[in-house]
Amino acid sequence: MPTPLERYLTGCTQILERVRAQAAAIRQAADWCAETILAGRMVHVFGSGHSRIMVEELWPRYGSFPGFNPIVELSLTFHNPVVGANGQRQAMFIENVSGLAERILRNFVLDRRDTALVISSSGRNVVPIEIAQGFRQAGVRTIALVTLDHAQAAAPPLDQRGLGGGPVPARRLDEICDLVLDTGAPAGDAMVAIDGLDTPVAPGATVGGCLLVNCLKAEIADRLTHAGQPPKVLTSAVLIGEERSKALFETAYDEHARRLARLYERPADR
Repeated sequence: MPTPLERYLTGCTQILERVRAQAAAIRQAADWCAETILAGRMVHVFGSGHSRIMVEELWPRYGSFPGFNPIVELSLTFHNPVVGANGQRQAMFIENVSGLAERILRNFVLDRRDTALVISSSGRNVVPIEIAQGFRQAGVRTIALVTLDHAQAAAPPLDQRGLGGGPVPARRLDEICDLVLDTGAPAGDAMVAIDGLDTPVAPGATVGGCLLVNCLKAEIADRLTHAGQPPKVLTSAVLIGEERSKALFETAYDEHARRLARLYERPADR
Protein backbone atom coordinates (compact mmCIF):
# COMPACT_ATOMS: atom_id res chain seq x y z
CA MET A 1 0.00 0.00 0.00
CA PRO A 2 1.58 3.34 -1.03
CA THR A 3 2.25 5.76 1.81
CA PRO A 4 0.58 9.21 1.89
CA LEU A 5 3.85 10.75 0.69
CA GLU A 6 4.01 8.35 -2.25
CA ARG A 7 0.36 8.96 -3.15
CA TYR A 8 0.90 12.72 -3.15
CA LEU A 9 3.98 12.45 -5.37
CA THR A 10 2.04 10.19 -7.74
CA GLY A 11 -0.63 12.88 -7.94
CA CYS A 12 2.04 15.48 -8.71
CA THR A 13 3.45 13.25 -11.47
CA GLN A 14 -0.01 13.07 -13.02
CA ILE A 15 -0.28 16.86 -12.82
CA LEU A 16 3.09 17.19 -14.56
CA GLU A 17 1.82 15.05 -17.42
CA ARG A 18 -1.36 17.14 -17.68
CA VAL A 19 0.79 20.26 -17.97
CA ARG A 20 3.06 18.61 -20.55
CA ALA A 21 0.01 17.75 -22.65
CA GLN A 22 -0.85 21.47 -22.88
CA ALA A 23 2.34 22.45 -24.69
CA ALA A 24 0.46 23.93 -27.65
CA ALA A 25 -1.71 26.15 -25.42
CA ILE A 26 1.31 27.26 -23.38
CA ARG A 27 3.14 28.24 -26.56
CA GLN A 28 0.12 30.17 -27.79
CA ALA A 29 -0.09 32.02 -24.48
CA ALA A 30 3.64 32.77 -24.69
CA ASP A 31 3.20 34.19 -28.20
CA TRP A 32 0.54 36.61 -26.95
CA CYS A 33 2.51 37.63 -23.86
CA ALA A 34 5.72 38.16 -25.82
CA GLU A 35 3.89 40.31 -28.38
CA THR A 36 2.54 42.45 -25.53
CA ILE A 37 5.95 42.90 -23.88
CA LEU A 38 7.69 43.62 -27.19
CA ALA A 39 5.08 46.34 -27.83
CA GLY A 40 6.18 48.05 -24.60
CA ARG A 41 2.99 47.05 -22.80
CA MET A 42 2.35 44.70 -19.86
CA VAL A 43 0.78 41.32 -19.26
CA HIS A 44 -1.80 41.83 -16.50
CA VAL A 45 -1.84 38.99 -13.98
CA PHE A 46 -4.70 38.67 -11.48
CA GLY A 47 -5.39 36.12 -8.77
CA SER A 48 -7.54 36.17 -5.66
CA GLY A 49 -7.29 33.87 -2.66
CA HIS A 50 -4.42 31.40 -2.86
CA SER A 51 -4.15 32.08 -6.61
CA ARG A 52 -2.03 35.03 -5.50
CA ILE A 53 0.81 32.50 -5.21
CA MET A 54 0.97 32.09 -9.00
CA VAL A 55 0.95 35.86 -9.53
CA GLU A 56 4.03 36.28 -7.34
CA GLU A 57 5.67 33.22 -8.91
CA LEU A 58 5.50 34.97 -12.27
CA TRP A 59 6.91 38.34 -11.12
CA PRO A 60 8.87 39.57 -9.20
CA ARG A 61 11.17 36.80 -8.04
CA TYR A 62 14.48 35.22 -9.02
CA GLY A 63 14.40 33.94 -12.57
CA SER A 64 11.67 36.39 -13.63
CA PHE A 65 11.70 39.62 -15.60
CA PRO A 66 9.72 42.83 -16.25
CA GLY A 67 6.68 42.89 -18.49
CA PHE A 68 4.03 41.71 -16.01
CA ASN A 69 1.56 43.79 -14.01
CA PRO A 70 0.79 41.79 -10.83
CA ILE A 71 -2.69 42.72 -9.59
CA VAL A 72 -3.16 41.45 -6.03
CA GLU A 73 -5.82 42.92 -3.75
CA LEU A 74 -4.92 42.46 -0.07
CA SER A 75 -8.61 42.26 0.88
CA LEU A 76 -8.82 39.09 -1.23
CA THR A 77 -5.49 37.52 -0.35
CA PHE A 78 -4.36 38.48 3.18
CA HIS A 79 -4.82 35.09 4.84
CA ASN A 80 -2.42 35.28 7.77
CA PRO A 81 -4.85 36.46 10.50
CA VAL A 82 -7.29 33.62 9.54
CA VAL A 83 -9.97 34.92 11.97
CA GLY A 84 -10.83 38.33 13.39
CA ALA A 85 -10.09 41.58 11.54
CA ASN A 86 -8.89 40.91 7.97
CA GLY A 87 -9.78 37.25 8.44
CA GLN A 88 -10.44 34.50 5.96
CA ARG A 89 -14.23 34.69 6.24
CA GLN A 90 -14.18 38.24 4.92
CA ALA A 91 -11.75 37.43 2.10
CA MET A 92 -13.88 34.50 0.91
CA PHE A 93 -16.97 36.72 1.04
CA ILE A 94 -15.38 39.63 -0.81
CA GLU A 95 -14.15 37.51 -3.74
CA ASN A 96 -17.79 36.83 -4.59
CA VAL A 97 -18.97 40.44 -4.37
CA SER A 98 -19.98 41.86 -7.73
CA GLY A 99 -18.58 45.24 -8.76
CA LEU A 100 -15.16 45.04 -7.12
CA ALA A 101 -13.50 43.99 -10.37
CA GLU A 102 -14.74 47.12 -12.11
CA ARG A 103 -13.22 49.27 -9.34
CA ILE A 104 -9.90 47.43 -9.63
CA LEU A 105 -9.64 47.79 -13.41
CA ARG A 106 -10.63 51.47 -13.26
CA ASN A 107 -7.08 52.13 -12.02
CA PHE A 108 -5.49 51.10 -15.31
CA VAL A 109 -5.50 52.38 -18.88
CA LEU A 110 -5.92 49.18 -20.88
CA ASP A 111 -4.87 48.68 -24.48
CA ARG A 112 -5.72 46.11 -27.14
CA ARG A 113 -2.04 45.21 -27.27
CA ASP A 114 -2.22 43.98 -23.67
CA THR A 115 -2.70 40.38 -22.55
CA ALA A 116 -4.26 39.24 -19.27
CA LEU A 117 -3.70 36.06 -17.27
CA VAL A 118 -6.55 35.51 -14.80
CA ILE A 119 -5.97 32.81 -12.21
CA SER A 120 -8.73 31.05 -10.27
CA SER A 121 -8.45 27.39 -9.35
CA SER A 122 -12.23 27.05 -8.98
CA GLY A 123 -12.99 29.20 -12.03
CA ARG A 124 -16.23 30.08 -10.26
CA ASN A 125 -15.59 33.09 -8.02
CA VAL A 126 -17.23 36.35 -9.07
CA VAL A 127 -14.28 38.76 -8.89
CA PRO A 128 -11.92 36.82 -11.21
CA ILE A 129 -14.79 36.22 -13.65
CA GLU A 130 -15.68 39.91 -13.72
CA ILE A 131 -11.99 40.83 -14.04
CA ALA A 132 -11.82 38.66 -17.17
CA GLN A 133 -15.04 40.22 -18.48
CA GLY A 134 -13.58 43.69 -17.94
CA PHE A 135 -10.41 42.82 -19.83
CA ARG A 136 -12.42 41.38 -22.71
CA GLN A 137 -14.61 44.49 -22.90
CA ALA A 138 -11.41 46.51 -23.31
CA GLY A 139 -10.29 44.26 -26.18
CA VAL A 140 -7.54 42.57 -24.14
CA ARG A 141 -6.74 38.93 -24.91
CA THR A 142 -7.45 36.78 -21.86
CA ILE A 143 -5.88 33.55 -20.62
CA ALA A 144 -7.60 31.57 -17.85
CA LEU A 145 -5.56 29.45 -15.46
CA VAL A 146 -8.04 27.13 -13.74
CA THR A 147 -8.50 23.60 -12.41
CA LEU A 148 -10.88 22.32 -15.06
CA ASP A 149 -12.05 19.22 -13.18
CA HIS A 150 -13.02 21.39 -10.21
CA ALA A 151 -14.56 24.21 -12.26
CA GLN A 152 -16.79 21.78 -14.13
CA ALA A 153 -17.91 20.05 -10.92
CA ALA A 154 -18.55 23.11 -8.72
CA ALA A 155 -21.77 25.13 -8.54
CA PRO A 156 -21.64 28.76 -9.77
CA PRO A 157 -22.10 31.66 -7.33
CA LEU A 158 -25.74 32.67 -7.00
CA ASP A 159 -25.04 36.41 -7.04
CA GLN A 160 -22.85 36.59 -10.13
CA ARG A 161 -23.39 39.92 -11.91
CA GLY A 162 -21.98 41.64 -14.96
CA LEU A 163 -19.89 44.79 -14.79
CA GLY A 164 -22.99 46.83 -15.59
CA GLY A 165 -24.74 45.54 -12.46
CA GLY A 166 -27.36 43.41 -14.23
CA PRO A 167 -27.69 39.64 -14.04
CA VAL A 168 -25.66 37.55 -16.46
CA PRO A 169 -25.77 33.83 -17.21
CA ALA A 170 -23.65 31.87 -14.74
CA ARG A 171 -20.47 31.19 -16.70
CA ARG A 172 -17.13 29.86 -15.55
CA LEU A 173 -13.82 31.63 -16.06
CA ASP A 174 -12.70 29.04 -18.60
CA GLU A 175 -15.87 29.64 -20.63
CA ILE A 176 -15.27 33.36 -21.12
CA CYS A 177 -11.50 33.55 -21.75
CA ASP A 178 -9.77 33.26 -25.11
CA LEU A 179 -7.38 30.53 -23.99
CA VAL A 180 -7.42 28.07 -21.07
CA LEU A 181 -4.60 26.49 -19.06
CA ASP A 182 -5.49 23.66 -16.67
CA THR A 183 -3.60 23.02 -13.40
CA GLY A 184 -4.45 19.33 -13.72
CA ALA A 185 -5.44 19.01 -10.06
CA PRO A 186 -8.55 16.98 -9.15
CA ALA A 187 -11.95 18.38 -8.22
CA GLY A 188 -11.73 19.55 -4.64
CA ASP A 189 -7.96 20.06 -5.07
CA ALA A 190 -6.82 17.81 -2.18
CA MET A 191 -5.18 14.66 -3.53
CA VAL A 192 -4.49 12.26 -0.65
CA ALA A 193 -7.00 10.07 1.17
CA ILE A 194 -6.02 9.05 4.71
CA ASP A 195 -7.36 5.90 6.38
CA GLY A 196 -9.81 6.90 9.10
CA LEU A 197 -10.18 10.48 7.77
CA ASP A 198 -13.27 11.16 5.68
CA THR A 199 -11.85 14.19 3.82
CA PRO A 200 -8.71 14.27 1.63
CA VAL A 201 -5.63 16.42 2.30
CA ALA A 202 -2.68 17.92 0.39
CA PRO A 203 -3.85 20.12 -2.54
CA GLY A 204 -2.31 20.04 -5.99
CA ALA A 205 -3.50 23.16 -7.83
CA THR A 206 -0.52 25.24 -6.72
CA VAL A 207 1.86 22.61 -8.07
CA GLY A 208 0.18 22.66 -11.48
CA GLY A 209 -0.20 26.44 -11.46
CA CYS A 210 3.47 27.03 -10.71
CA LEU A 211 4.49 24.56 -13.41
CA LEU A 212 2.34 26.40 -15.92
CA VAL A 213 3.51 29.93 -15.11
CA ASN A 214 7.17 28.90 -15.17
CA CYS A 215 6.76 27.06 -18.49
CA LEU A 216 5.11 30.22 -19.76
CA LYS A 217 7.91 32.39 -18.35
CA ALA A 218 10.59 30.28 -20.05
CA GLU A 219 8.80 30.37 -23.41
CA ILE A 220 8.32 34.14 -23.21
CA ALA A 221 12.00 34.70 -22.35
CA ASP A 222 12.96 32.62 -25.39
CA ARG A 223 10.77 34.72 -27.67
CA LEU A 224 12.00 38.04 -26.29
CA THR A 225 15.62 36.99 -26.64
CA HIS A 226 15.22 35.82 -30.23
CA ALA A 227 13.41 39.06 -31.05
CA GLY A 228 16.53 40.98 -30.00
CA GLN A 229 15.10 42.21 -26.68
CA PRO A 230 16.50 39.80 -24.06
CA PRO A 231 14.73 40.30 -20.72
CA LYS A 232 16.39 41.75 -17.63
CA VAL A 233 16.17 38.70 -15.38
CA LEU A 234 16.32 38.95 -11.58
CA THR A 235 19.35 36.73 -10.96
CA SER A 236 21.09 35.52 -7.82
CA ALA A 237 24.58 36.74 -6.96
CA VAL A 238 25.52 33.07 -6.56
CA LEU A 239 25.34 32.79 -10.34
CA ILE A 240 26.64 36.15 -11.60
CA GLY A 241 28.30 37.92 -8.69
CA GLU A 242 27.05 40.57 -6.30
CA GLU A 243 27.68 43.60 -8.49
CA ARG A 244 25.93 42.36 -11.62
CA SER A 245 23.07 40.88 -9.59
CA LYS A 246 22.38 44.24 -7.92
CA ALA A 247 22.59 46.03 -11.28
CA LEU A 248 20.07 43.65 -12.85
CA PHE A 249 17.63 44.14 -9.99
CA GLU A 250 17.83 47.92 -10.32
CA THR A 251 17.45 47.96 -14.11
CA ALA A 252 14.59 45.43 -13.97
CA TYR A 253 12.70 47.46 -11.36
CA ASP A 254 13.30 50.64 -13.36
CA GLU A 255 11.88 49.00 -16.48
CA HIS A 256 8.87 47.79 -14.52
CA ALA A 257 8.24 51.34 -13.30
CA ARG A 258 8.44 52.75 -16.83
CA ARG A 259 6.00 50.18 -18.19
CA LEU A 260 3.65 50.61 -15.24
CA ALA A 261 3.59 54.38 -15.67
CA ARG A 262 1.95 53.94 -19.07
CA LEU A 263 -0.97 52.19 -17.39
CA TYR A 264 -1.76 55.37 -15.44
CA GLU A 265 -1.47 57.85 -18.32
CA ARG A 266 -5.16 58.68 -18.48
CA PRO A 267 -6.27 61.76 -20.45
CA ALA A 268 -7.43 64.62 -18.22
CA ASP A 269 -10.98 64.53 -19.63
CA ARG A 270 -11.59 60.90 -18.59
